[in-house]
This record gives sequence, C-alpha cells and structure tokens, in this order.
Amino acid sequence: MHSETGGLRTTAPLVLVGLMATSLFINYIDRGNLATGATQIRADLNLSATAYGALAAGFYFAYAFCQLPAGALSDRLGGKLVLAVGATLWSVSTLLTGFVQGFLGLFVLRLMLGMGESVAFTTTSKIIASNVPKSQMGLANGLIGFGYLVGPAAGTLIGGMLMAHWGWRATFMLFGMLSLLWLLPWSRVRISEPVAVTADEPAVTLRQILSKRALWGASLGHFAGNWNWYFILGYLPMYLEMQRGFSKEHMATVVSSAYLVNALAALFAGWAIDKAIARGWSPSLALKGPLALAHVAGLVCMLAMPSMPIGWCIALLFVYEIALGLSCPAYFIIPQIMAGPSAAARWVGMQNMMGNMPGIIGVFFAGVLIDAGGGSYGTAFLLAGLVNVLGLIGWLGILPKVAPVDWDAA
Repeated sequence: MHSETGGLRTTAPLVLVGLMATSLFINYIDRGNLATGATQIRADLNLSATAYGALAAGFYFAYAFCQLPAGALSDRLGGKLVLAVGATLWSVSTLLTGFVQGFLGLFVLRLMLGMGESVAFTTTSKIIASNVPKSQMGLANGLIGFGYLVGPAAGTLIGGMLMAHWGWRATFMLFGMLSLLWLLPWSRVRISEPVAVTADEPAVTLRQILSKRALWGASLGHFAGNWNWYFILGYLPMYLEMQRGFSKEHMATVVSSAYLVNALAALFAGWAIDKAIARGWSPSLALKGPLALAHVAGLVCMLAMPSMPIGWCIALLFVYEIALGLSCPAYFIIPQIMAGPSAAARWVGMQNMMGNMPGIIGVFFAGVLIDAGGGSYGTAFLLAGLVNVLGLIGWLGILPKVAPVDWDAA
C-alpha cells in the first residue's frame, strides 16, 4: 500500500487515486440527489421550476466561488487535509437535508454542500500532480473521471429506487451517514506534496497564473462543457418524468445506465490518452481531440433530443454521454501538465470557478426558460446545444500547445 519517495513512506499512487476517485463518487452522488428527488421535493415543498433552479444555482454559486480559496488552501495546507474537511462538510449537509421543512433551509444546505464539494478537484489535481508519474496521469484522471461520473449513475439508480419506496428525506439521511465513512481510510494515507508552510507567497503567483492564455482557453472550454453536463444532470430526470411520462423507477434505470456508459468511457479515455502519448502523439492532439469531439456531439444531440421520438432521444443521450466521457480526463490533465505541482491547485481553482458558472446562470436560467415555455424544455435544450460553439473556440482557438509552463520565465 505504501512506497518510498525521497525517504518518505507514502501511499502507493494506485491506492491514493482509488481513494480520491471514491471521494468524487460520493461527491457526485450527494450533489445529484436533488435532481433524482426533484419531483418529490417540488411537490412536498411546493416549489416551482424557477425555485428548483434557484436551489441548483445556490449549490453552484458556493461551489464556483469557493474554488479559488480551495486552491489556495490546498497549496498552503496540503490536499489531504483540505479534502478531508470538504468531505466532512458535504456529508453533513447531505444528512441534514433530510430534515429541512422549506425552501430557505434547503437553500442554505445547498450552499453548504457547494462549499464542501468545492475542494474536490483542486485537491485531487494537486495530489495527482505531486504523486503520480506523468506517464500515468491519463489513467489517474480516467479513474477520477470514472468516480465522479459513475456517482450520478449509482446515485440516480439507488437513490431513485430508495426514494420510490422510502421517500427523499430518508434517502438523504442515509447517503449523508454513509458518506462520512470515507474519512476513515483517508485519514491513514500518506502523501508527498509541495506545501507552503511559511507566510511567504508560493513561488508561482496568482498573477502569473492569470496571465496565461492557456488558463482562459481552458476556462472557456470548461464553461461550455459544464453547461451541457449540468443541464443534463439537473433536468434530465425531471424531463423524462414530466415530459416523457417515465415512472421514477424507469427514469432511474435509463439515466443511471447513461451515466454508467459515460463513466466507462472516461475510464477508457484515461488509459487511451496515456497509450497515445507513449506512442508519440503530442499531448495537444491526444487531449484536444476528445474535447472537440465532445462539443460536436453535444451540439448535435442537444438540438435534436427534444424533437425526436423517445427511442431516438435516448439513443442521442447515450451518444452524448459517451463523447463526454471520452473528453473528461483531458479537463484536468491539461492544467496538471501545464501548471505542475506548485500551481496546479490554484490553476484548477480558477479554471473550475469559471467552468462552473453554468451551474449558477445556466441551471437557474433553464428553470426560467421551462416556466416561460409553459413547461416545455425545448428552448433550454437549444441553448445548451449552441453553447458548445464556445467550447470549440476555447479548446481549439485559444488554448495553445499543451506543455509545462516555465514559471521562472513567465
């Protein structure tokens, strides 16, 4: 389980990445419970689609704007401690959600959930950049991607079934209690990571990071990819139940299957990216190619899904999920390669903050569009499709060659 690194007995990379992937698995189960129980929660608390959109946006508001502090704390205190604190916070907020009695209480707990979950990608990126060989970064990020993408699959299937029989409150309580158990194995890991332990600023400054064109290209691409992903994550269960007439159980089976395919595609992509680079592919081609494919697929699928018969709609959903999964490892391999161990956490913090703005404006605006359209989801799907053009501009037009940044010369 442990290996020697510079005299320090550290946890083996595979075990370390496995535990982090498990934490992201739990993270995405807990954040996706609101969508899974949307119809029950809206009926129980008498919420409109706009109010539901505000709850989803509240989570992403806290999640996005805590990214920079999370990145700074990870560089200052180390990823292990910051991830443990975040996991505690998101688990407790999930548990307490089962007790809320109205919109305000639920909104506050969604903010708390967002604050806790904001540390996930900054900490894991720092730990991977510091502990995983570059030749294995693709597989490491593929495993992380599998964790956070299979989370919605398991959460939708298991959560949907539990909610159908026990209701949403008991399900939130159960998931919250189980989430806390992850802290036990995590408390035993030992890692090597650059940590700023003095009052001095880290060698790489935030100004240097912000001056990089690559950061802004990656941030725009991340923004566009997440607009689609968060729209599907937040509204697909409700869309299938309310527009397509699915039962809770039928919805849970279809959506969880799509998310599972997504997760498996991410796992394969992580392995394939390592192999491609080892065989002489440039990191730019190996990473930008899947990202471009995902946006082309997102553009086509989002525009077509609401107007297609249900069979074609579900087929397009699976096409989109496969393409998205193939692109997922690249989102974080790029900053891990370019920023390096000393700046990866803050780079990812900024990129993830910009990339999660769709969770604030996109998810809320989708609810407004649905209410304005008399319950129709067509306009929300249309907007999600068109946003993919921004992704192509970000990844292909703005992001330069993927290579380590020379911070001394920056």
